[in-house]
Amino acid sequence: MLYAIIARDRRDSLAARLAARPAHLERLRALQEEGRLVLAGPHPAIDAEDPGEAGFSGSLVVAEFPALEAARAWARADPYVTADVYEAVEVKPFKRVLPA
Repeated sequence: MLYAIIARDRRDSLAARLAARPAHLERLRALQEEGRLVLAGPHPAIDAEDPGEAGFSGSLVVAEFPALEAARAWARADPYVTADVYEAVEVKPFKRVLPA
């Protein structure tokens, strides 16, 4: 089943985000190689492709996991969580409608 991992960044977490980014991307690439990643990316803090010093307000990952607890466990182990980038992470089932 698909799950949405919706995370909200802590204030002033850009430096920690940038430091943890390589490890974060490595985990996402592993999901992609397994054919389980639907999409992933950050939410810019301002209306710009590259928000610069404004940074990001959070992230979204939609991926396939065998169960909700597996998705939650994966999210808890994310380098952005362990680097204290996120102040909150929500994991919930996701039903893809489009594109089919």
